[in-house]
Amino acid sequence: MSKTVLFELGVEELPARFIDDALRQLETKTAAWFKDARIPFGEVKGFATPRRLAVQITEVADKQPNLEEEAKGPAKKIALNEDGEWTKAAIGFSKGQGKDVEDIYFKEIKGTEYVHVTKFVEGEWTEKLLQGFHTVFLSLNFPKNMRWADYELRYVRPIRWITALFGDQVIPFEIGNVSTDRWTRGHRFLGEDIEILDAEQYEEALQKQFVLASVETRKQMIQKQLNDLQEEKGWNLIIDQDLLDEVTHLVEYPTAFSGSFNEEFLSLPEEALITSMKEHQRYFPVRSNEGELLPYFVGVRNGNDKHIDNVARGNEKVLKARLKDAQFFYEEDQKGTIDEKLAKLERMVYQEELGTLSDKVNRIVAISGKLAEWLQLNDQEKQLTKRAAEICKFDLVTQMVDEFTELQGVMGEKYARLFGEEEEVAVAINEHYMPRQANGELPSTTIGAIVSIADKLDTIVGSISIGIIPTGSQDPYGLRRQALGILQMLKEKGWNVSVEKLIELVHNFYDELNLPTRTQEEVSHDLHEFFKVRAAYLLKEDGIDPDVVEAVLVQGIGRYATTRDKAKVLVAKRSDASFKPVQEALGRAMNLAKKAEGTEVSKNLFENETEAKLYEVYQATTPDYHKALQENKPEEALAALSRLASPIHDFFDQTMVMAEDEQVKENRLSLLNAISQDVLTFADLTAIEWKQQF
Repeated sequence: MSKTVLFELGVEELPARFIDDALRQLETKTAAWFKDARIPFGEVKGFATPRRLAVQITEVADKQPNLEEEAKGPAKKIALNEDGEWTKAAIGFSKGQGKDVEDIYFKEIKGTEYVHVTKFVEGEWTEKLLQGFHTVFLSLNFPKNMRWADYELRYVRPIRWITALFGDQVIPFEIGNVSTDRWTRGHRFLGEDIEILDAEQYEEALQKQFVLASVETRKQMIQKQLNDLQEEKGWNLIIDQDLLDEVTHLVEYPTAFSGSFNEEFLSLPEEALITSMKEHQRYFPVRSNEGELLPYFVGVRNGNDKHIDNVARGNEKVLKARLKDAQFFYEEDQKGTIDEKLAKLERMVYQEELGTLSDKVNRIVAISGKLAEWLQLNDQEKQLTKRAAEICKFDLVTQMVDEFTELQGVMGEKYARLFGEEEEVAVAINEHYMPRQANGELPSTTIGAIVSIADKLDTIVGSISIGIIPTGSQDPYGLRRQALGILQMLKEKGWNVSVEKLIELVHNFYDELNLPTRTQEEVSHDLHEFFKVRAAYLLKEDGIDPDVVEAVLVQGIGRYATTRDKAKVLVAKRSDASFKPVQEALGRAMNLAKKAEGTEVSKNLFENETEAKLYEVYQATTPDYHKALQENKPEEALAALSRLASPIHDFFDQTMVMAEDEQVKENRLSLLNAISQDVLTFADLTAIEWKQQF
């Protein structure tokens, strides 16, 4: 016979951003717990609202299945003495398993016989086992936990009730001095405490008390209400998926409503209006069918539609106050000049050991200038780059950005236009913050990308120089995201600049400024490893196998766009049977080259035609190979290296590399090493698991 099991943990309101992950954990860990406990079950369904995390498990068996289990003991030579009698080891093993030596039999494992017994394990009753489920709730991980009252338990929020039922029976256990019961709580304002008579009734019983426990049900209800409003009003709602998810986790019983604001506020930048509505009030902004922002908004109430007009008017008042502030900030920010705002950066500390924001801007200007020079920008482009770098942070002192931090860069672009800056400069101010999140939009302009890379490089090198290195989930300065952004921009732009060259540029710049750093060698090592790990992550995200990733990064990242393309070529070649002779030849040369001490080759020491021929082909191939790499044509570069395959095979067939004459031997090893060093600039082919034979 099977029953439904219910566990519900009632808490004070959870942060909306915690709920999705907590629910995933609860469902996954519940299934794992039941499997580990050997309790047969059907479906695991999770529920979550701001005040509860719950899981319902269907078709749970009354009892574990009985088990016949084979236990392995000592080896036969230990279990029997010279006279063929059972030793203490065998007797002790059998007793420990609840058996007698008469139950022992032998089984061979990897050529050795071992003692075994088969024992019968009777299944335990599920009702008793379920009392240990509290460990699942305690194992959930949250970004932040808290302690309350005089309890020792630290948890995401104070626990207020626990509902635990096996069918219609309460499962007894405690968490933080709160005992399980069959009672749960309805909506904080509209519902009542209710008794759950059977675990199967959970969702239906809560719905009668104005709680939609299913996340998906609430989301669908909100989506339908938003769609109905759009159709009724002829609007186009800006339905951001992240906002929809957040609103879903803020309510237990959703009711959508609409409100309006004065048209005069439409003179504010659209981004300020949308940010004020979405980020601060959790409203959905409204556009016309033509795409124009309208003076309306849609919110979602945590409750029913009773007195919904009063709710709308109350929200209108709150939004009006917000927009009034924004209007004031916008007007005030336009007073004065950009230079006056830049002067304020001199009094704003960026980081105690790295100086002020003004100091950081000066470093960005210097790094951007060097990048512009490397990329061979013309004089006008260099001037625009310099100006964009000089004023890229000026909007941080504006009141609008102080109030709406999400608008940094966005307001900088708008204010730069109002202050008469060139369009390219204005756009670059906004773009230098890109990408703003993982896989976010990248700068579209060259100037924006240059200043963005300069800013991010300064942050990364500065932080690592003073020992701020991300560990585990700790990355307060977002260094990982910024490094990924740099690599993505280099790939997108295809610039002929190596990552190592960029790192050393900024690192040396810090050294020249005598900024506090750890030892030069220590910092350099950490910087290169940090970027190498990020590059490996991106390549794996691109579908590159780990061994190929290792192979192409063996000598560093280099030009990331080229490195990525090399990896793509090798992924294709690893299963290409026609490439096998090339791979074997180059790999053999690379393996033997490890014994070489240099790369200088003397033709006077050649003793046969095959080594002379190999050297000749190598000399002819090298320019074509490096030219193809320089032009980011890895397919052509590998084709050039492939010309060496036949001469290498001939060389090994007819030449004793490890000759008795020490000079001849070293000359041959040097030739192989010269070839190997060139191949390594493409990848370490010996690190790849080749699959042509399959």
